[in-house]
Amino acid sequence: MKKKYQNGFFIFGLIVLIIMVTQLDFAQVWAGLKHAGYWFFAVVALWMFLYVFNTSAWYLIIKGVCSQPSTDGKPVKRISFLWLYKITVSGFALNYATPGGLMGGEPYRIMELAPKIGTERASSSVILYAMTHIFSHFWFWLLSAIVFLFVHPFSVFYTVIMLAIICFCILGVWFFMVGYQKGLANRVMNFLSHLPMIKRWATPFVERHREQLNTIDRQIAALHKQQPRHFVGAVLLELSCRICSALEIFFILLVLMPHVNFIYCVLILAFTSLFANLLFFIPLQLGGREGGFLMSTTSLGLTASAGIFVALIVRVRELIWTGIGLLLIKLEKSSKDR
Repeated sequence: MKKKYQNGFFIFGLIVLIIMVTQLDFAQVWAGLKHAGYWFFAVVALWMFLYVFNTSAWYLIIKGVCSQPSTDGKPVKRISFLWLYKITVSGFALNYATPGGLMGGEPYRIMELAPKIGTERASSSVILYAMTHIFSHFWFWLLSAIVFLFVHPFSVFYTVIMLAIICFCILGVWFFMVGYQKGLANRVMNFLSHLPMIKRWATPFVERHREQLNTIDRQIAALHKQQPRHFVGAVLLELSCRICSALEIFFILLVLMPHVNFIYCVLILAFTSLFANLLFFIPLQLGGREGGFLMSTTSLGLTASAGIFVALIVRVRELIWTGIGLLLIKLEKSSKDR
C-alpha cells in the first residue's frame, strides 16, 4: 500500500479514537479499573488470542481464493500468519472507529493484501471474510435465541421477542447462503447503483469493472462449492470466536459475584451484539453497546449496575485494542520505509 494511504488510515483512526476517548468519564473509568483489578488485564489479554481465530479464518479463505484462477495474472506471494494477524487487528481497529464498520477496515485489508495476491483475489478474500464474519453472527444469534427459550423462565413477552429474532436470523442465514452460492459483489454494487446519493458513482464503477466483479463472484461461489472444507472451517472458527469472547463478560462478572453462569455470559454477549449491530452507523457503537449490555443483563436477572460495569470495562478494552491496531499500521509503515 502507498504511504499516503497508510498515513490516511492511521490519521483518520487516530482522530476518531481521540474523539471517543474524550467522551469517557475518566473518574468513572478509573474507579471501574481499580474495582476490576487484575481481571481487566485478563480481559485485554484475552483478545490477543481471540484475534488468532479471526486471522485463522481469513487465512483459510485466502488459501481457498488463491487456488482459483484470476484474470489479472498476479503471482501469489507467501503470506506469513504473523503479518496477516497484524492486518487483522488493524482492520478491526478501523472498523471499530468507522461509522458503518466495513467502510474502514475492509478497504485497508484489500490495499494491504493486493500487492501479495492481486487486487481481484484480495477483494474476493476480504469480501468472503466479511461475509463469513457476519454469517457467523447470524448463527450465533440464532443459537443463542434458541438456548434462551430453554434456560429462561417462560414469559410471553420474551418468547415473542426470541421467535422474532429466530425468524430474523433464519432470513439472514438464507440471504448469505444465496450469496455464497451465486456471489455477492455484483448484487451489492447493483443495489448501490439504485441509491440516490451513491448511484452517480456506483453506476459507472459497475460498468468499468463488470469483468472483475464477475470474477470475484465466481471465486466466492467456487470456494463454497469446490472447497467446502475451507468454507466450513472458516465459519466454525468465527463461531468459536463468538462463543469464546463471552469469556470477557465472564471475567468481568467474576469481579462482582463469586459464581457466574457462562451460558448467561454467552446470552448477554449475543443480545448485546445484536442490539449494537442494529446501530451499525454509530462510531464504536457508542451508546448502543452500553444500552445492549444494560438490557441483556437485567433481562437475565442481573442488576443494572452490573450491566453498566461490564459495558464500561468492555469499552475501555475496545479503545485499547483500537489504539494497538492503529499503532500496528504505523509500525507497518515504518518497517516498509526502512
